[in-house]
Amino acid sequence: MNAYIAAASVLPVTDALNRPLRDLRLSVMETCNFRCPYCMPEDSTPDDLIGARNRMSFPEIETLARSFVRHGVRKIRLTGGEPLLRRNLSHLIARLKGIDGLQDLALTSNGSLLAAQASDLRQAGLDRITVSVDALDAGIFKQMSGGRGDIATVLAGIDAAKRAGFDAIKINCVVQRGVNEQQMLPLLDFCLSQGHVLRFIEFMDVGSCNSWQPEQVFSVHDMHALIGTRHRLQPLRQHAVGEVAERYAVDGGRGEVGFIASVSKPFCGDCNRARISADGKLYTCLFASGGFDLRAFIERPELLDAEVAGIWRHRSDRYSEIRHAAVPDRKKIEMYFIGG
Repeated sequence: MNAYIAAASVLPVTDALNRPLRDLRLSVMETCNFRCPYCMPEDSTPDDLIGARNRMSFPEIETLARSFVRHGVRKIRLTGGEPLLRRNLSHLIARLKGIDGLQDLALTSNGSLLAAQASDLRQAGLDRITVSVDALDAGIFKQMSGGRGDIATVLAGIDAAKRAGFDAIKINCVVQRGVNEQQMLPLLDFCLSQGHVLRFIEFMDVGSCNSWQPEQVFSVHDMHALIGTRHRLQPLRQHAVGEVAERYAVDGGRGEVGFIASVSKPFCGDCNRARISADGKLYTCLFASGGFDLRAFIERPELLDAEVAGIWRHRSDRYSEIRHAAVPDRKKIEMYFIGG
């Protein structure tokens, strides 16, 4: 082992608001085969995507991941875009799984390519998988995927993941008022029957191209009211500090559902997540307007560690808490560059 890395195995760091660095979202692909209107709408997706030449290589990604683990990260989630578009992704998973100190390696996908890859992902060491499913109704699902998604293909991918050994697969659903709130109960019934864990997410003002308006938000309060017409919910304790979902047992323990309320109940106070784009830029907030380029430091671990620590120590982001006081026209990084 490199002598420097051995000596600097633990470099815990906290930001300006005393929040530690625990969770890293790593984008491996900035584009997607869907065009979900709340993330990468067809009619307003820019042409200046990163492109294959500028994406980080697997060794570069591993080097960055090791630095973040040295600074306290214990969970890494691979995101996109659609991460399963990245060729030989299981090779990267195997590399990351070998990092000492990393406790959890997860991936978020739209599920369209999952059936063919689930077994390889599991064998490579992937611990958990999350699949985005905004509706079970074929027409609504197609609409919410920008006309490109097929719910049957996604469900086949989820089944393949279950057969491959992924337990408690997480299903994410972004709820938009007037679009898919009536799909919440069917989705919950489906997850309860299959043993999946469901997360309902308020429609957020991530990026600048999704035409977000406050009246499109179906709040967590409204979600509770709708679910309460059929099911009983009992609050569950947080798994860990920084967990973004409010978790509930359903009907005395039949299953679990969670609600992510970035708009109506901001949770910036204990946010411990950093995000890296596919071209190696560090974003300290989901709603950031700019990133820090780490690629120039990859060849020098000691300089990389110093840069990561310096950026995090100065971090004071809390956009969701000050959303209404923020500059209205401030451009934000698009969700498909850094994942959710």
